[in-house]
This record gives sequence, C-alpha cells and structure tokens, in this order.
Amino acid sequence: MRGEHHYRVRTTWTGDRGTGTSGYRDYDRDVTVEIEGKPVLLASADKPFRGDPSRWNPEDLLLSALSECHLLSYLHACVTAGVVVVDYADDASGVMALDGSGGGAFREVVLRPRVTVADASMVEAASAAHAQAHAWCFIANSVNFPVRHDATIVVAG
Repeated sequence: MRGEHHYRVRTTWTGDRGTGTSGYRDYDRDVTVEIEGKPVLLASADKPFRGDPSRWNPEDLLLSALSECHLLSYLHACVTAGVVVVDYADDASGVMALDGSGGGAFREVVLRPRVTVADASMVEAASAAHAQAHAWCFIANSVNFPVRHDATIVVAG
C-alpha cells in the first residue's frame, strides 16, 4: 500500500490567567487537544516545567504513541505469522535528557511488552514478530532515537 495519510489536530492554550505571558510564572501551561469526532484531551507541560501533573504532557503522549504503535503493528505481525495473542501489556519507559539551554531530546525508549500466546508452539514466532512490528511501526520509524524492545512471551494457561 502506498500513498499519504493526513492528520489534523487543534491545540488550544487555555492557561491565560488574565495577563497572558507577562512573566514566566504568570500563566498556566494548560492546553486542550481536539480532533474532530474524538473526546477532548486535557494536556499541559510536565510538572518540572510548571505543568499540571494530572494532565497528559507531550512526553507522555510520545511514549504512548510509540507503545501503542508497536502493539498494533505487533498484533498484525502475529496474525500474519499465525500467532494467536490472547493478552498484551506494555510497561514502556523513556529517557529524555535536557541540554542546559532550555531544550532537550529523548535519548531512548524501551518497550517491555508482556505477550501471552495461545500455544507453546507459537512462542518462537511471537518473539520474532517484534522485529517485524518495529519495522512496520510508523511512529518508531519517525523518531531519531532508539526504540528498544525487552519482550516477554508466555503461554496461556
């Protein structure tokens, strides 16, 4: 399949306390993220950057996107390989390093999926499917840092 897919999002700053950005401590980092037909996402900066820790932040969303993309690509890879997945959970983590001048970047993300397959004969193919999933994951192919996998495969029952 070839072609392009286009995406649209509206991000609106909602953190004006009445004086705009008159000073670094004079505004909230609250944001709404809206995509037509979907629930509004309440977002903010991460807490160390004066954000609201009860809201999603860009770093949370990037890590979530990588984890979900791998999961969905993995399920497809398993179907293709004849592997029946009955459960999947990922405890992903990422490391972001600040550069000292106000910027920074993610250094790496580690996905730790725990996959349960229907039969012991599927374990080897289930393990190999992670490489295919990584190759297919649009988000992992879009970032400039390593996305590693530390997967565990178990058999149901």
